[in-house]
Amino acid sequence: MMTSFALLCLSIAIIESLAGILGNGIILAACSLSCIGSKTWPPYDMIMISLSSSKITLQCWIILDLFLTIFCEPSYFEENMFGFIKTGYIFLNYSSLWFGAWLSVFYCIKVASFTQSFFIWLKLRIARLVPWMLLTSWLCSVTTAVPFAWDLYSVHKNITAPSSVTNSSAWTTTRIDSSGLLFCLYNVGVAMPFILSVVSSILLVRSLWIHTRQMQNNASGFRDPSLEAHTKAIKSVCSLLIFYVTYYIAFSFLLYNLFLYFSTLKSICIAIMAASPTGHSIVLIWSNPKFRELPARIWHHISCSVRTTSI
Repeated sequence: MMTSFALLCLSIAIIESLAGILGNGIILAACSLSCIGSKTWPPYDMIMISLSSSKITLQCWIILDLFLTIFCEPSYFEENMFGFIKTGYIFLNYSSLWFGAWLSVFYCIKVASFTQSFFIWLKLRIARLVPWMLLTSWLCSVTTAVPFAWDLYSVHKNITAPSSVTNSSAWTTTRIDSSGLLFCLYNVGVAMPFILSVVSSILLVRSLWIHTRQMQNNASGFRDPSLEAHTKAIKSVCSLLIFYVTYYIAFSFLLYNLFLYFSTLKSICIAIMAASPTGHSIVLIWSNPKFRELPARIWHHISCSVRTTSI
């Protein structure tokens, strides 16, 4: 039975997802416009198009999931519907985690000023590596999502089975064995992009901080635009890392099914998961002039059209 607090959290999650769709739609439109007519897409735009499109799809999927949970609860737990929704949900979550990790890696390689030979080698070849990085992300997401989807199907099938079958020792043994395998797959599918994102973000913040301190020591007392840009970049990277870690923790709790359906803690995790991609997109829009200019241009065009019509 859904409580009032659970209903409130799910409603908030729907509103957050709608805001995230709008924010990621702005990013997707801005990057797509810059790629139209060009033979080769810039690597940054390729990552942002993949990330924003996966997040838009994920947030639409979350809204569908929540609407079915709230308004179609009996049919939601039917075998085919349950498996289809959860399979897509897990796949899209994995994809978003991987694309977010590659964005952090790309920022680190392009902006950080390390002098190691391997880092310089990556900086020179990152444009050619990005398409393969994105393709690998899709393959990893599919590979790691399918076993979890099968496990969800098995759990659902046994939950809906008669009690004599559900409580059998054979099913319990199989469930324990599959949990160990799924735990390994979880570490590969989720922990790897998480580690990539955290390590690359820490390295980038360290490089920016060292450079910022050097500029502060050499400052002549006047306002330095480069110093302000570096400080803003540090804040952006730290904000992105916070949203990424928060999303990872909430996703981990939901992935392991630690909470009952419609429980308070699960509802809070769902609201946090819906808020993190939205906050991530807001930080990206705030930190990139190209993303900020597009809404202003659209609003200016609408205002001019309204004035012309009224005249």
